[in-house]
Amino acid sequence: MSPQLSASLKRDGFFVVDGVLDEDAVGGLADASQRLVAGGSGYGIRNLFTRLPKLRGLIQSRQIRELIDPLLGESAQAVRGILFDKTANANWKVAWHQDLSIPVRERKDVNGFGPWSTKDGVVHVQPPRAILERMLTVRIHLDDCDESNGPLRVLPGSHAQGVLSPAEVEMWRGAVEPVNCCVRRGGAVLMRPLLLHASSSAQLPGHRRVIHVEFAAAKLPGGLEWAIA
Repeated sequence: MSPQLSASLKRDGFFVVDGVLDEDAVGGLADASQRLVAGGSGYGIRNLFTRLPKLRGLIQSRQIRELIDPLLGESAQAVRGILFDKTANANWKVAWHQDLSIPVRERKDVNGFGPWSTKDGVVHVQPPRAILERMLTVRIHLDDCDESNGPLRVLPGSHAQGVLSPAEVEMWRGAVEPVNCCVRRGGAVLMRPLLLHASSSAQLPGHRRVIHVEFAAAKLPGGLEWAIA
């Protein structure tokens, strides 16, 4: 891992990496992913480790672990996978937000954890800030992504301020210039969950397949367990 990557993640909360996967790996994932989004419904397919078994091997590959281990440690594990695909039939936009919930096996009331929700059959909860700060998201692009097809947009530095109130989100929107994360096929965006991010509808909708994988280094207290969804 380059010093530039580590420094940018600390300062900005994100970094774009080219050429994380070779064409064979990307092609295999793209073919498998396409079967999941047949019919054009790609708003967000959850429980991806179950629905896309080859993803389990990918996240343990040298290419991925070389990015994760220096930042989170060798014991970090992938805890959630989601597939997104923007097409003409699924051309959504997402407002500015932070990723604040984690998947757990079952609800156990533990101080500092909450509120609770269920997403596609998996229990989710908002943990304390310290848990989220020991997480890292890797968004692997299976298609080229530029300004025309609804790229991820981020507000650099917003990850360092903890969980933001609606008023604080608006303050950040007015104070910081958004950055479009344009990524080539096979590349990835690394980002901290607390980074404010959004995306617009695609101007030229076509496939914009992204595999979103969240890694966590922290153990959960009070008998809570990661669900690995």
